[in-house]
Amino acid sequence: MKAAQITRYGAPEALRINDVDRPAPGAGEVLVSVEASSVNGLDTIVRAGGLRVVTGRRFPLGVGLDFAGVVAATGGGVRHQVGDRVWGTVQPLKRYTVAGAAEYVVVAADRIGPAPEGLPSVEAASLVVAGTTALTALRDTLHLAGGERLLVRGAAGGVGTAAVQLAHAMGAHVTALSRSRHAEALRELGADEVFDYGTTTPDRIGPFDVILDTVGRELHSYRRRLTRGGRMATIALSASSVAAIAASSVHGARRIRTLSSNPDAAMLRDLAGYVTSGGLRPVVDSVYPLADIASAHQAFERGGVVGKQVVKVSGA
Repeated sequence: MKAAQITRYGAPEALRINDVDRPAPGAGEVLVSVEASSVNGLDTIVRAGGLRVVTGRRFPLGVGLDFAGVVAATGGGVRHQVGDRVWGTVQPLKRYTVAGAAEYVVVAADRIGPAPEGLPSVEAASLVVAGTTALTALRDTLHLAGGERLLVRGAAGGVGTAAVQLAHAMGAHVTALSRSRHAEALRELGADEVFDYGTTTPDRIGPFDVILDTVGRELHSYRRRLTRGGRMATIALSASSVAAIAASSVHGARRIRTLSSNPDAAMLRDLAGYVTSGGLRPVVDSVYPLADIASAHQAFERGGVVGKQVVKVSGA
């Protein structure tokens, strides 16, 4: 089978499409025939070597955190059936030679769930990590409630577009911070207000009950825009953001939190419920064939778009 692999740490050109043995599922595992996978920040960080202390120095490494496709085979003790349409993720930061951006992938059965009925795999793949990250942030970390005022920084990205929609469905008043040219698209997704991040300073907006940051810069300035009892979280981890998170601990409940997405089957079912009810829809910027996954990584790193880059593997 064909699989995208990281052959060395570096730029997107370090990615290769290699011929590898098709894996077989063991007890408690499923083999998924992958139809699509999306590009996520963790994929590009691993490829660039930003987590080499965890991923090591042996190559090749698999790439592709999420996937959507069809169950092709099962191991013992699994309820899923061959032919089931599913979506899911590999285990984050585990060392793989084959991951989601491949024709087949083996994962634990508790890492997949039924894909929303009628949703093509290219669209489904765009929601897996982005949607579960946004849901984890808003519902489980920040405990967003109806009527609260929410700011989403980096609102045009994958997590941002999902967060705008989910917050709107939860009954929040949503302010989006992004490029001005994305304002119309974000209002269509449910944003009540949209501000251009290039011309809007923190002191000109707010205050907010909840802030979800996907950018990782100026965290202290935005934290000051929280109301009494407000909450803030960031998904953007860097040396500067980690320092800001640590320094904010003196502010108690108004500190800056962080989180990671490690969705299980229950989370994937919850996410599918939002899709089925109309509260969440995919936002796909561009689709690339597996053979051109390097271009998908390049587009992700350039930014400036609305939504996700998706890699079409087969049949999607």
